[in-house]
Amino acid sequence: MSVAHSITSTISADGSALSRELQTMRQSLFPPSSQKVLRSFSSGEAAKLIGVADGYLRQLSLAGKGPEPALGLGGRRSYTLEQINEMRRLLDEGSKGRRYVPHRVGAEPCQVLAVVNFKGGSGKTTTAAHLAQFLALKGYRVLAVDLDPQASLTALHGYQPEFDVAANQTLYSAIRYDKERQPLSNVIRSTYFSGLDLIPGNIELMEFEHATPKALVNRDNEPFFGRIAATLGTVQDRYDVMVLDCPPQLGFLTLGALCAATAMLITVHPQMLDVMSVCQFLLMAADLLVVVQEAGADLDYDFLRYVVTRYEPGDAPQTQMVAFMRSLFRERVLTNVMLKSTAISDAGLSKQTLYEVGRENFSRTTYDRAIESLNSVNGEIEAMMRSAWGRQS
Repeated sequence: MSVAHSITSTISADGSALSRELQTMRQSLFPPSSQKVLRSFSSGEAAKLIGVADGYLRQLSLAGKGPEPALGLGGRRSYTLEQINEMRRLLDEGSKGRRYVPHRVGAEPCQVLAVVNFKGGSGKTTTAAHLAQFLALKGYRVLAVDLDPQASLTALHGYQPEFDVAANQTLYSAIRYDKERQPLSNVIRSTYFSGLDLIPGNIELMEFEHATPKALVNRDNEPFFGRIAATLGTVQDRYDVMVLDCPPQLGFLTLGALCAATAMLITVHPQMLDVMSVCQFLLMAADLLVVVQEAGADLDYDFLRYVVTRYEPGDAPQTQMVAFMRSLFRERVLTNVMLKSTAISDAGLSKQTLYEVGRENFSRTTYDRAIESLNSVNGEIEAMMRSAWGRQS
């Protein structure tokens, strides 16, 4: 047996063994059907999400209006996200001005937010997942699109890429160049978050990187940079916002996503090597986007923002790096930063986000600090999205 064949056999065997073990772990975490279920929310949490006082929610419940909450110990009320959305619709019907259901109306375009970074470990997928879930919790209709062949966003939402996502069930199925191409609506999956759908990813997405150079020879094909925008456009009437988790490379998938986006979010871990990587990403992206723009791509963004991730306030070099970025990019750096937190990393160990786990699973200080950081970052992005629609925050 040659050394090369031995290595490939070892890699293949290791990958298969790891995949089986991950499947076993998932089944033990989410028995018996291996489907994730979102927790219920306390009356106080529900009231905060809806934007009313807890006392008012209690009055509606006592009056028999709206969904019936579950009662726990001591008569504590809790609501599912579906019930929270039902309550939003009920309040909208009786409202004379204020809107509780935030869906876009009229000529307001679907917002397409591309989350990008050239370097792994920047918190890109963590940012995309929490942003998509935050917007769903706020009542928006959200489509999360996993464009990363590593498919971490897919795994976070309860689908193991190599087991649950078969051939031609990713975005690639709707942007491929051959006769196997199918409508995007065929691959959209619902999630355990009411109002949040998912286009899953897996290693199949790499086929687009391989097939595009061949297709470029044939000028009769629809340009590669417009394919993602075109296919997302076929389902945009169903959503208020789409969150694209891009691969950590500047390939054809990322370029297509940037051409489909209405806004770009660049995640940055405030350390020198990471910032140097962002520098290379920006220079390369600028050169490539000029080329596709000259070929007819539309790059009319509502906003571009740098999202500081995994920030440690007690780390002096990180603080200096954030100050450096603010002096250079000014308002393009989000005012709020995503703090590094054991709460977020601990939740990730069981393939969950912080929005899925309750406060009781952590020390109150740790949880409150992390959730406040996430809500502040995501709330700032939501405000810019609403501003692009011409709405007040």
